[in-house]
Amino acid sequence: MFEQEGEKRIREVVEQSVANKEVAGVNLLVMHHGKELFYYEGGMRNREQKIKMTRDTLFRLYSMTKPVTAIGAMILLERGHIDLYDPVSKYLPGFKSQQVNDGIQCEPVQRDVTLQDLLSMTSGLVYPGGKSKAEEKMADAFQEVNQCFLDNHPLTTYEIANRIGQLPLAFQPGTSWLYGTSADILGAVIEQVSGQSLGEFFDTEIFGRLGMVDTGFWVPEEKRSRLAATYETKDDNTLELYEGNNLGIIHKMDCKPAFESGGAGLVSTIDDYGKIGQMLINGGEYQGEKILEPRTVTYLTSSILHPIQQKAFDQWHGLSGHSYGNFMRVMTEPRQAGIIGSEGEYGWDGWLGGYFSNAPKEKVTVLVMMQKKDAGTIGMTRKIRNIVHGFLG
Repeated sequence: MFEQEGEKRIREVVEQSVANKEVAGVNLLVMHHGKELFYYEGGMRNREQKIKMTRDTLFRLYSMTKPVTAIGAMILLERGHIDLYDPVSKYLPGFKSQQVNDGIQCEPVQRDVTLQDLLSMTSGLVYPGGKSKAEEKMADAFQEVNQCFLDNHPLTTYEIANRIGQLPLAFQPGTSWLYGTSADILGAVIEQVSGQSLGEFFDTEIFGRLGMVDTGFWVPEEKRSRLAATYETKDDNTLELYEGNNLGIIHKMDCKPAFESGGAGLVSTIDDYGKIGQMLINGGEYQGEKILEPRTVTYLTSSILHPIQQKAFDQWHGLSGHSYGNFMRVMTEPRQAGIIGSEGEYGWDGWLGGYFSNAPKEKVTVLVMMQKKDAGTIGMTRKIRNIVHGFLG
C-alpha cells in the first residue's frame, strides 16, 4: 500500500513545496526494518547554476551534528573514560568559578556544570539571539569567533569552549532547560579526553567504521561541487541565496576549521547520516561494526529531564508530547504530539532544515535534507513523516 499511495502523496508534498518556492530542493529517505523503503529527490541543489538535487548532495547539518556528538560521549562513557557527573571544569579550566546572571543579579554557581548537564541542555548555557545578559554575552563571543577567522587568527575548539565557560549562565546548573552551546562544550571535552581533535575522533570511532565517506567538518575541493546552496525566504516570499556564516561555522565549508563545532559543524549526505540512524535502530551495530552496546543506545535515546526541567522544555513550540535527552527529542506522549508517531521515537533537526527521526517500535527511519535558513522542522517535513507513520505505524 505505501509503495503506491504513500509514495505518491510524498511526491506531491515535495513537488508542491518546490513549486511554491518554500524550498529550493529536497532529499528524503525512508528506511524500514533495515531496508530502503523509499528515496526521493526534488528541486534544485543550486538554482543559480541550474543543478538538480542528487542523492550524493552534501548538506550542512547544523544541529543534526548534536546526536553524533552525543554518540561520541557514549563511546567514552562505555570505555570508562568519563563519568557523567564529572564537572566540565575537570577538562576545561574556563568553567571554574562560573557565574549565573538571571537578568536581575549575578551570583556564583551553586554547583559546577556537569557532563550530564551538557547532554540534557540543563547547563544554563545559551545560544546568541535573545535579549538576556547571557545571550548578549554569547552573541559577543561568537562575533569574536567570526572576526578572528576573518583576521586569519581562528580560535580552536578548546579556546572557544574555555571562553564560553567564562560567560554567565542563564540559570543555576540543573534547575531548568534551555537550548544552547552545550554540544560545542562537550565536543571540546571529547577532544581533551581522547587526545584527538573532534574530527579525528569522529573519523576514527564513527565515520570510518560506518563507511561514512562524505561526512566531516569541511568539504575537500574535489567534492565541493556537490555542496548544496542555501536559501532564505524574503519578505515577498521569494527564495534568495544565503551565504552567511553562523555560530562560528564557515558557510563555504572550503577549509579545515580550527573550531570543530560539536553542536553545528558537520556536513554530510543523506545516505551517510542514514548509517547513523540504522546503527542506532539496530542497538548500536551496523554491518558488523559495533559502535555502542544496546543498553547504552537505550540510555542515549531516552528522556533524562526531571519535571521542573520538562516544564521549561514544554515551552518549545512544535514539540508537544516530547521530552529531551542526549541532544535529541524523545516522543513520550504521542496523543499530545502535533505529528503522527509512537512512544520512544527520537531524533533531531538542523537550522537549515535537515531532519532525522528513528521510530524503534516500527523500525522506521525518516531523513529529510534541505538547505534553507531558519528552517528547522517545517510543515513539509511534518507532512512527509505523517504520511510515512500513517502507513507504517
